Amino acid sequence: MELNVQAAVADIEATADLLERALKLSGLVTSLFQKHGFSLVVVGGSAVEFYTEGGYMSGDVDFCRTTLRAIPPRLMQDVIAELGGKGVARSWMVCGLCVDLLGFLETESVLPNRELETPYGTVRIIPPELALVERVLVAHYPPSSELLETARKMMVAAVNDRTFNWEEAERLASLPAFGVLEELRNLRGEVTRG
Repeated sequence: MELNVQAAVADIEATADLLERALKLSGLVTSLFQKHGFSLVVVGGSAVEFYTEGGYMSGDVDFCRTTLRAIPPRLMQDVIAELGGKGVARSWMVCGLCVDLLGFLETESVLPNRELETPYGTVRIIPPELALVERVLVAHYPPSSELLETARKMMVAAVNDRTFNWEEAERLASLPAFGVLEELRNLRGEVTRG
Protein backbone atom coordinates (compact mmCIF):
# COMPACT_ATOMS: atom_id res chain seq x y z
CA MET A 1 0.00 0.00 0.00
CA GLU A 2 1.37 3.40 -1.01
CA LEU A 3 2.02 5.79 1.86
CA ASN A 4 0.07 9.06 1.67
CA VAL A 5 2.82 11.43 2.84
CA GLN A 6 0.64 14.56 3.08
CA ALA A 7 -2.00 12.76 5.17
CA ALA A 8 0.75 11.36 7.41
CA VAL A 9 2.30 14.82 7.87
CA ALA A 10 -1.13 16.27 8.75
CA ASP A 11 -1.69 13.49 11.30
CA ILE A 12 1.77 13.98 12.85
CA GLU A 13 1.31 17.76 13.08
CA ALA A 14 -2.05 17.20 14.80
CA THR A 15 -0.53 14.80 17.36
CA ALA A 16 -0.28 16.69 20.65
CA ASP A 17 1.75 14.11 22.59
CA LEU A 18 5.41 14.81 21.74
CA LEU A 19 6.56 11.21 22.24
CA GLU A 20 3.86 9.89 19.92
CA ARG A 21 4.67 12.66 17.44
CA ALA A 22 8.37 11.73 17.47
CA LEU A 23 7.58 8.04 16.99
CA LYS A 24 5.23 8.69 14.07
CA LEU A 25 7.70 11.10 12.46
CA SER A 26 10.52 8.57 12.91
CA GLY A 27 8.45 5.94 11.12
CA LEU A 28 7.66 8.28 8.25
CA VAL A 29 11.23 9.52 7.79
CA THR A 30 12.56 5.96 8.00
CA SER A 31 10.05 4.73 5.40
CA LEU A 32 10.83 7.52 2.94
CA PHE A 33 14.59 6.98 3.10
CA GLN A 34 14.11 3.19 2.95
CA LYS A 35 12.17 3.69 -0.30
CA HIS A 36 15.41 5.14 -1.73
CA GLY A 37 17.55 2.27 -0.38
CA PHE A 38 18.85 3.88 2.82
CA SER A 39 18.20 2.23 6.18
CA LEU A 40 18.13 4.54 9.21
CA VAL A 41 18.51 3.88 12.94
CA VAL A 42 17.40 6.16 15.79
CA VAL A 43 20.35 7.01 18.06
CA GLY A 44 21.37 9.22 20.97
CA GLY A 45 18.86 11.07 23.11
CA SER A 46 16.07 10.09 20.75
CA ALA A 47 16.72 6.40 21.52
CA VAL A 48 16.67 7.19 25.24
CA GLU A 49 13.39 9.08 24.75
CA PHE A 50 11.79 6.03 23.13
CA TYR A 51 13.18 3.53 25.67
CA THR A 52 12.04 5.65 28.63
CA GLU A 53 8.64 6.13 26.97
CA GLY A 54 9.00 9.89 27.24
CA GLY A 55 10.52 9.94 30.73
CA TYR A 56 13.32 11.84 29.03
CA MET A 57 12.46 14.09 26.09
CA SER A 58 15.25 15.05 23.72
CA GLY A 59 13.23 17.47 21.59
CA ASP A 60 14.67 16.13 18.35
CA VAL A 61 14.97 12.92 16.38
CA ASP A 62 18.51 11.72 15.64
CA PHE A 63 19.20 9.21 12.87
CA CYS A 64 22.27 7.44 11.55
CA ARG A 65 22.41 5.42 8.34
CA THR A 66 23.49 1.77 8.39
CA THR A 67 25.34 1.73 5.06
CA LEU A 68 28.75 3.19 4.27
CA ARG A 69 27.27 4.67 1.12
CA ALA A 70 26.43 8.29 1.88
CA ILE A 71 22.97 9.67 1.26
CA PRO A 72 23.25 12.28 -1.52
CA PRO A 73 22.53 15.79 -0.18
CA ARG A 74 20.00 16.39 -2.98
CA LEU A 75 18.07 13.26 -1.95
CA MET A 76 18.05 14.41 1.69
CA GLN A 77 16.66 17.80 0.68
CA ASP A 78 14.06 16.21 -1.61
CA VAL A 79 12.80 13.86 1.12
CA ILE A 80 12.63 16.64 3.69
CA ALA A 81 10.87 18.92 1.19
CA GLU A 82 8.28 16.18 0.64
CA LEU A 83 7.62 16.36 4.39
CA GLY A 84 7.32 20.13 4.33
CA GLY A 85 10.50 20.47 6.37
CA LYS A 86 12.86 23.42 6.47
CA GLY A 87 16.57 23.50 7.16
CA VAL A 88 20.00 22.93 5.73
CA ALA A 89 22.69 20.26 5.50
CA ARG A 90 21.64 17.48 7.88
CA SER A 91 19.32 19.31 10.31
CA TRP A 92 15.71 20.21 9.58
CA MET A 93 12.49 21.25 11.32
CA VAL A 94 9.73 18.82 10.38
CA CYS A 95 6.28 18.71 12.00
CA GLY A 96 7.55 20.87 14.86
CA LEU A 97 10.52 18.61 15.66
CA CYS A 98 14.18 18.88 14.75
CA VAL A 99 15.33 15.96 12.58
CA ASP A 100 19.09 15.33 12.43
CA LEU A 101 20.80 12.92 10.05
CA LEU A 102 24.16 12.36 11.73
CA GLY A 103 26.04 10.03 9.39
CA PHE A 104 27.15 6.39 9.47
CA LEU A 105 26.16 4.31 12.53
CA GLU A 106 29.22 3.24 14.50
CA THR A 107 28.45 0.70 17.19
CA GLU A 108 30.40 -1.48 19.55
CA SER A 109 27.32 -3.57 20.39
CA VAL A 110 26.93 -7.11 19.12
CA LEU A 111 23.16 -7.04 19.65
CA PRO A 112 20.67 -6.25 16.90
CA ASN A 113 18.84 -2.96 16.80
CA ARG A 114 15.38 -3.00 18.37
CA GLU A 115 12.32 -2.31 16.24
CA LEU A 116 9.11 -0.40 16.95
CA GLU A 117 6.10 -0.41 14.68
CA THR A 118 4.49 2.95 13.95
CA PRO A 119 1.53 3.85 11.72
CA TYR A 120 4.04 4.99 9.08
CA GLY A 121 6.69 2.28 9.19
CA THR A 122 9.11 0.32 11.31
CA VAL A 123 11.59 2.33 13.37
CA ARG A 124 14.94 0.76 14.23
CA ILE A 125 16.63 1.93 17.44
CA ILE A 126 20.14 1.25 18.73
CA PRO A 127 20.17 -1.51 21.37
CA PRO A 128 19.14 -0.25 24.83
CA GLU A 129 22.37 -1.63 26.27
CA LEU A 130 24.37 0.74 24.07
CA ALA A 131 22.03 3.66 24.77
CA LEU A 132 22.47 3.12 28.51
CA VAL A 133 26.25 2.86 28.42
CA GLU A 134 26.50 5.99 26.25
CA ARG A 135 24.31 7.89 28.76
CA VAL A 136 26.42 6.71 31.70
CA LEU A 137 29.56 7.87 29.90
CA VAL A 138 28.31 11.36 29.08
CA ALA A 139 26.88 11.77 32.59
CA HIS A 140 30.28 11.16 34.20
CA TYR A 141 32.85 12.53 31.73
CA PRO A 142 32.69 15.41 32.42
CA PRO A 143 30.37 15.09 35.43
CA SER A 144 26.89 16.53 34.83
CA SER A 145 23.98 16.30 37.25
CA GLU A 146 21.52 16.98 34.41
CA LEU A 147 22.96 14.19 32.25
CA LEU A 148 23.14 11.88 35.27
CA GLU A 149 19.38 12.28 35.67
CA THR A 150 18.96 11.19 32.03
CA ALA A 151 21.23 8.17 32.65
CA ARG A 152 19.16 7.35 35.75
CA LYS A 153 15.94 7.39 33.69
CA MET A 154 17.53 5.09 31.10
CA MET A 155 18.72 2.80 33.92
CA VAL A 156 15.17 2.58 35.29
CA ALA A 157 13.95 1.59 31.83
CA ALA A 158 16.72 -1.04 31.59
CA VAL A 159 15.97 -2.50 35.03
CA ASN A 160 12.29 -2.81 34.05
CA ASP A 161 13.05 -4.40 30.65
CA ARG A 162 13.02 -8.19 31.00
CA THR A 163 14.88 -8.58 27.72
CA PHE A 164 17.71 -6.18 28.66
CA ASN A 165 21.07 -7.96 28.35
CA TRP A 166 23.15 -6.98 31.40
CA GLU A 167 26.09 -9.07 30.24
CA GLU A 168 26.27 -7.04 27.01
CA ALA A 169 25.85 -3.75 28.89
CA GLU A 170 28.75 -4.64 31.20
CA ARG A 171 30.87 -5.79 28.26
CA LEU A 172 30.29 -2.46 26.51
CA ALA A 173 30.93 -0.46 29.69
CA SER A 174 34.24 -2.27 30.23
CA LEU A 175 35.55 -1.50 26.73
CA PRO A 176 38.29 1.16 26.57
CA ALA A 177 35.98 3.15 24.27
CA PHE A 178 33.65 3.70 27.25
CA GLY A 179 35.48 2.73 30.46
CA VAL A 180 32.45 3.17 32.73
CA LEU A 181 31.87 -0.29 34.21
CA GLU A 182 32.13 0.89 37.83
CA GLU A 183 29.81 3.85 37.12
CA LEU A 184 27.29 1.55 35.41
CA ARG A 185 27.29 -0.88 38.34
CA ASN A 186 26.98 1.94 40.87
CA LEU A 187 24.03 3.49 39.05
CA ARG A 188 22.31 0.12 38.71
CA GLY A 189 22.76 -0.49 42.42
CA GLU A 190 21.39 2.94 43.25
CA VAL A 191 18.33 2.44 41.03
CA THR A 192 17.56 -1.11 42.23
CA ARG A 193 17.90 -0.10 45.90
CA GLY A 194 15.36 2.61 45.09
